Amino acid sequence: MSRAARPEDVDEICEALPGTWFGTSWGDVPTWLVQSHATRREDDKGRGFVLYRQPHPTATDPETGEEWDDLLVVRTPDAGAKAALVEDDGPFFDIDHFRSSTSVLVRLSRIGEVTRDELAELLTDAWRTAAPPRLVRELDA
Repeated sequence: MSRAARPEDVDEICEALPGTWFGTSWGDVPTWLVQSHATRREDDKGRGFVLYRQPHPTATDPETGEEWDDLLVVRTPDAGAKAALVEDDGPFFDIDHFRSSTSVLVRLSRIGEVTRDELAELLTDAWRTAAPPRLVRELDA
C-alpha cells in the first residue's frame, strides 16, 4: 500500500518525468514545465503543468481571511476530470479565478490526504496535458 503523499513528493515526481524542468511562468511563478516541442530547443519556454501559486486575495482561508501560501495548481486533462477531483471528498478544490480552466488547486498542507501513488497519477496526467506526443509515447513505452 502506498504511503501518504508529502509536499516534497511533488518535486520528486515532476522531476522524474521526461523533458521537465523547474522554472517560472506568468512572470515569476515557480512552475514545473515540460518541453513544448518533440526535441528540446534553446528557445523552448516550455508548458507549465504544475505551479506553486503565490499568496493572492483570490484564495483565502474562509475563517481567517488569510491568503493561503501553500497552494499548488495542477492541470487536469479536461473539465470532467477536474469536476471528479473537486467533487470527491478530498483536498482538491476550485476558486473563481480558475473556474474557466481545467486546473485544480490543493493546499500542500493537505497533500497527505492522498497517497503518493495517487499524487503520481495526478501529476503524470497533468504532465500528459502539456507534453508533446513523442514524450508521452516515450513514457508509455
